[in-house]
Amino acid sequence: MTLSLGQANTILAGAIRKAEEFGIRISVSVCDAGGRLVAFQRMDGAHWAGGYGSQGKAVTAAGFARPSGVVAELAHLPIMQGIAAAEGGHIIYCQGGVPIVVDGNLVGGVGVGGGSAQQDEDCASAGVASL
Repeated sequence: MTLSLGQANTILAGAIRKAEEFGIRISVSVCDAGGRLVAFQRMDGAHWAGGYGSQGKAVTAAGFARPSGVVAELAHLPIMQGIAAAEGGHIIYCQGGVPIVVDGNLVGGVGVGGGSAQQDEDCASAGVASL
């Protein structure tokens, strides 16, 4: 099973709706199960760096099939540092990314940058819940 562009756009819209509820401006990225970007949006006025953060969190969530905040607790381990280096530096170990699972299959990850760590994760989760 693969992640379609339509599904990715639905996730983006759900994450942005949640950000609007919070009154924050975010960047949101959706990647496939292999960590490759499928869709991205940055809200008007969102900080430019949030785009990089959102992509790294999405890659982390997809790569480990876990929320990026859970993986962050392991970031200090040599194996995790090695994986990040081997992957090319796209992994970002911090809260704000969640895996996308459809019918029990990992199909990708969504990452958000721009709010607090918890707001980012809540927006990402809202995006996935909109599927």
